[in-house]
Amino acid sequence: MKKFMLFTTVLFGFMASSFAQEISTNALGLRLGDSDGFGAEISYQRHLSSNNRIEADLGWRNSKHVDAFKLTALYQWVWNLEGNFNWYAGVGGGLGSYDHSKADVSGTFLFAAGDIGIEYDFDIPLILSLDFRPELGFTDEYRDGLDLDIALGIRYQF
Repeated sequence: MKKFMLFTTVLFGFMASSFAQEISTNALGLRLGDSDGFGAEISYQRHLSSNNRIEADLGWRNSKHVDAFKLTALYQWVWNLEGNFNWYAGVGGGLGSYDHSKADVSGTFLFAAGDIGIEYDFDIPLILSLDFRPELGFTDEYRDGLDLDIALGIRYQF
């Protein structure tokens, strides 16, 4: 059994490294989706190694009764599916602030986040992505509990 586990671990490591694709050094763009009203985020990605990167997103909400912003940071692993298609997964968290004018309440919140998605790396310096980001908020009524975020990203690579 120990030999089988060792073989499986080595095989998985080999497959993960053999499917890695070169990640652009920097990518800047927009992430458009919906997580409890956060519809747009400015998104920045920074290459760390051959298949790892960090992502930082600044999102804002301006609705009838709530003005808010959130800052998210994620560590991501990227694997090549085929050709220019990649898939990625990551973990991270963030913080934010809100002002609810109707209830006359304001505050800050913290959250933990996961991330999984696919992306297409065009031959021009453009990348499109679709991801799913569950966020577990705590410390305040505004973002207490689980929020599910699905978003489309468009980024310029440089």
